[in-house]
Amino acid sequence: MGLHELKVTNQPSKVKIGNDSENGSSWRWWVLLTVIFGTFLGRLDQTIVNLAVPKIIDDFSITVTQAGWISTAYILANAVFVPVWGKLGDTLGRKKVYLWGFSIFIFGSMLAGLAWNLGSMLVFRVIQAIAVSADYPTAMAILSVTFKKGREQAQALGIWSSAFAASTVLGPLIGGPLIDNFGWRSIFLINLPLGLVGIFLALAFIHESRSERKTVSFDWFGSITLGIALSALVLVLDQGVIWGWLSWQSLLSYATVAVFSYWFYFIESRHPEPVVDFKFFKNNVFNSTLLNNFIIFMGMIGSIFLVPLFAQTFLGFNATESGYLFIPMAAGLMIAAPLGGRLTGRSDTRVVIFASTAVAAIGLYLMSFLDARSSAWDIMIPLAVMAFGMGFGMSQRTATIAAVVPEEEIGIASSVLALVRNIAGAFGIAVFSTVLNSAIENSAISLTHNSIINTASPEAMKQAIALIMLKAQISGYAYVFFLSALIVFIGSFSALFIKVSRDKQIHEVIIIE
Repeated sequence: MGLHELKVTNQPSKVKIGNDSENGSSWRWWVLLTVIFGTFLGRLDQTIVNLAVPKIIDDFSITVTQAGWISTAYILANAVFVPVWGKLGDTLGRKKVYLWGFSIFIFGSMLAGLAWNLGSMLVFRVIQAIAVSADYPTAMAILSVTFKKGREQAQALGIWSSAFAASTVLGPLIGGPLIDNFGWRSIFLINLPLGLVGIFLALAFIHESRSERKTVSFDWFGSITLGIALSALVLVLDQGVIWGWLSWQSLLSYATVAVFSYWFYFIESRHPEPVVDFKFFKNNVFNSTLLNNFIIFMGMIGSIFLVPLFAQTFLGFNATESGYLFIPMAAGLMIAAPLGGRLTGRSDTRVVIFASTAVAAIGLYLMSFLDARSSAWDIMIPLAVMAFGMGFGMSQRTATIAAVVPEEEIGIASSVLALVRNIAGAFGIAVFSTVLNSAIENSAISLTHNSIINTASPEAMKQAIALIMLKAQISGYAYVFFLSALIVFIGSFSALFIKVSRDKQIHEVIIIE
């Protein structure tokens, strides 16, 4: 039947089922379609922009380092505002906040499409990021209160989550033709007609919902300290490779994260209505699910970041061809997510999440065999395996978070989940980029020491050095993929600590067949 919240008492409580007639109507699936459209559009914009950077560099006459701030500013603003929107959605109304986010997104997109220099682009990208950060926590909360039945809820959350992930891999596929045929401004301006469709769907199908708990005072100081801590963390993860992990900029960022994180905890532990409720983290189910999400997204985002680089550097693919490599991955996500949702209530959640994470690790491991002679299928098949594994447990992961928190705090909990996924992606890119550079350097040194070149010809020497560097680079990629597979596989065991049956640390949750 479903996941329902029970009050904590000494005596067994009864589950009160929602309005059956409403739950049985088809409007729920239109709600799902609506939030999928919004999530897909917002996340797609984030990945498409990366393809447009070279042309933006030419138009604005800026350096690659300066252009990097186009993505960095977006990531920073997105991370900072996710928890704020989650809290506002629970208190002011999720539909209202969702519509605000969509409207601001359209406005920011139009401005970004008209940007005239780097400064204006950064401001407009921040506006876009603030708007997009409203989508994830409010969308998850809307679905959680719309789909009351456990299996339907898990399936809906799984399908929606797969759209979130699919937008990441479809960005290069859709963005390439748009940029090549209509210019980089088209990727922003296209959001105007599509955004209006999204607003129409939201007005037509989403019902207003909010927490029954009335907000007396919004936690502004907590939001500000969290924003500063997150900004410093995401900044050092994004720029650490360029700055150096022990540079003064990185050390200053570490100190900022530590000081403002402590200050944030001090404020939240005493505020009556915190923007992030730390009682969630007293729940082992919540913590284990977050850990599993962090690991799987770190592996996925980190590997996706490296695949186009490998394909274009060693296989001679262009940007559009590199995008085609992700079609099977997107298909794997979209197919696996609803299948995994159907297992809710029929199979042990821990087993499903463990198995799905292990399969994702196998997909990453298969990519460690790539070399300069690999074909497109040698990349697409491992990506599809990884995506299928990830997608198969996605609904279980998302539904578990929704199950172990009170309904009035779903927006806050989902904002924490979104925050963890965003940080996991930034962390994965930072770690794998650093490991890749180190592995290539170590491999080149090792190959040089163990190679004997029996020629005095300058041309032959150049060819030998080029071959050594080629071998070193390929070995570096192989090492990173192997390491990411190992991390994800070890992380799969975190799923064994997820047990959604009865949890008295936050509130009691029961799954009824």
